[in-house]
Formats: sequence, C-alpha cells, structure tokens
Amino acid sequence: MTEITVAAIQLAFSSDIEANIAKVSDRVREAAARGAQVILPPELFEGEYFCRVEDEGLFANARPTAEHQAVTAMQALAAELGVTIPTSFFEADGPHHYNSLAMIGPDGAIQGVYRKSHIPDGPGYEEKFYFRPGNTGFKVWDGPDAKLGVGVCWDQWYPETARAMMLMGAEILFYPTAIGSEPHDTSLDTARLWRRAMVGHAVSNVVPVVAANRVGTEHGQTFYGTSFITDERGDILAELDREEEGVIVATLDLDRVKRHRAAFGFFRDRRPELYGRLVQDI
Repeated sequence: MTEITVAAIQLAFSSDIEANIAKVSDRVREAAARGAQVILPPELFEGEYFCRVEDEGLFANARPTAEHQAVTAMQALAAELGVTIPTSFFEADGPHHYNSLAMIGPDGAIQGVYRKSHIPDGPGYEEKFYFRPGNTGFKVWDGPDAKLGVGVCWDQWYPETARAMMLMGAEILFYPTAIGSEPHDTSLDTARLWRRAMVGHAVSNVVPVVAANRVGTEHGQTFYGTSFITDERGDILAELDREEEGVIVATLDLDRVKRHRAAFGFFRDRRPELYGRLVQDI
C-alpha cells in the first residue's frame, strides 16, 4: 500500500512578514511532527491580502523567487524537516509581476515555479492590477510517492485546471487560497460554493483535494477559512471552521485512489474529439 500524509495550514496574517513567516513555520513544524510529508500554507501568506485596493506602492513588496523571504524561509524549513512545501508568493521578474508558487522539495530545493493562470478582478480582489496572467502553464510536480498538482486560488474555480493537471499525471490536487467576504455584496457568502467547486473536482477526477485558506479580518475584509482535505470520493477527511487557526492532517491511500479512478472510467470514457469548443473563444 502506498500512503502519503498531507496537511493544510489555516492562519490569520498581519502586515509583518517576519511574524507571518514565523507563524507558518510553527505550523509546518506541527504538521511535520504529525507525520505530514506535503504541507500547504495559504496563498500569499507573506502579508495581508493586499489586492483589496489598487496601490502602486505595494509593487515594492514583490521579489524574485530566489530572493523572496517567504521562499527562502520555507526552503530552509523544508530541508530541515524533510518535507515538501508548496509556497505562494508575490514574484517580481524584471518589469513583470506574478502571483506565483514555488514548489519546494524535501531537500529544500525549488523544483520549479508555477504562475497563477486565472487572475480575478473585482471589488476586494483586484488582482489584475498587480499580476500578469501566468505564463508557465499548469504544472505537476514529483512529490513523495505521488505527483502533485497545484492551482492557486482563482484557479480552483475552473474544472479545466483540475482536469489538465490530472491529464499531466497529478495524483493529489492542492489549492492555496485567500478568499472571504465580498465588499460589493455583504449578503453574498461564497464559502459553500468555494468548497463545492473543489469537492466537485475531487469527484469528477477521482482525486484527493487539499485546500488552505486564511482567516481573520483585514481592513474590513473577513476571510472565511473552512480549509479542508477531501478524499477521491469527495468525503471530507479533515476540516477547520471559519475562525480557527490550525493545521489539518490526513493520510491518503494512493493505491485505493488509483483503483477507484480506474473503476469509474472517467478517463477511459473521455471524448477529446468532441471538446474542441472548450478551446475556442466565446
């Protein structure tokens, strides 16, 4: 039996990058002590979710991958603990800026960088002001006994993202996020939609899903947490509520997942010759 233990971290963050990194580091250590081999922090944990406003001064916080404090801190921690840490960060690449993720392996090396493909734009989530659409394409990484697919926040709403990573060989899907209240409509609570979308990916691809969100209120914007781990049938294995900080851990039986995926036949019965409309502009 091939097993892998995964974890998701849920925290509230401040404008103090060193304090935020220290909080994440403490939870990574906790997760590792509980046997986690792949540990997922939330999106852009280096600071507050700054995309709620358009402020040109905030571009100064972006750094190249190899120089970003969040990335280098997680590299050292991954090497010390022998764990894999998908690390979200604000990347500067020459004149360009991306919402990026460095996949850091258990030796502390950066296996590569994924740049968020789908960039939202709306009240409280004005990411198009800060980030270019990713130019890396979707990526799948070699993890401990499993191939890992990672989408970033807005990517998680797209079934195409999940299916593309599955066709690239992903065996577990991870989604670091930063999502909460909608400033334009205080009656709209997307928490249940957010979860249902990812549980749907789990079911339609017969794959476990790990989602990490932040909590707390930042300048009137409240993040709703509810981080979770689901198995390949969409059953929740571990979860956190809307306010608590913490770590969730679950062990996945990858051999069982593979049997279930083969038995459902979703990939056997695909009809790519009928899907051309999916790659045409509306």
